[in-house]
Amino acid sequence: MRVLVVEDDAALARGLVAALRAAGHAADHEPDGAAAAGIALSEPYSLIVLDIGLPGLSGFEVLRRIRAVSAVPVLILTARDGMTDRVRGLDLGADDYLAKPFALPEFEARVRALIRRGQGQRSPVLQCGGLVLDRSSGTVTLAGEVLGLRRRELAVLEVLMAKAGQVVPKERLAGEVFGFDDAVAPNALELYVARLRKKLQPNGPEIRTIRGLGYLLDVR
Repeated sequence: MRVLVVEDDAALARGLVAALRAAGHAADHEPDGAAAAGIALSEPYSLIVLDIGLPGLSGFEVLRRIRAVSAVPVLILTARDGMTDRVRGLDLGADDYLAKPFALPEFEARVRALIRRGQGQRSPVLQCGGLVLDRSSGTVTLAGEVLGLRRRELAVLEVLMAKAGQVVPKERLAGEVFGFDDAVAPNALELYVARLRKKLQPNGPEIRTIRGLGYLLDVR
């Protein structure tokens, strides 16, 4: 999934982005509130991590602009003693909050929970027949056997499994898998899909190309 981190503390932002990417997500960072409000509404993010204490345009105003047109899950970051900020953020439509400083494992757990909630799924496990993806551990099994997937392959498969039986437009799939800073070759998405098809054979579900539209994980 793709996550936007809106945080003006460069060191903290680097740590959060690194943790998100290590977990298999595409992650973008934007320190400026006004720019973040525009990016958040133009890209297919699955989650926005939003610091309230931004200079210039505040996190509250960024949240207000997002909520005017989008229901994307938002995790706000606040000061430890910022009870008023937490209440205000939740009232403006934030889905959850973390008080600084926080432990990285808690951040990662909240990210997983909010992404599941945004997809309308309570369980961390996605299953299509004998194909099972456990998002909490990042493991994939097929008929009980562990599949060795690279990070991008896992990201592509997660999007397709979350929309199993539905066509996922190629542009949407690429937008959820690749961030702004990713060096992406023109045929990168096709390469990852081809690798997944090979690894899912012969007993896994088929990834079908719907010409002119995108890809579909066939679960019939």
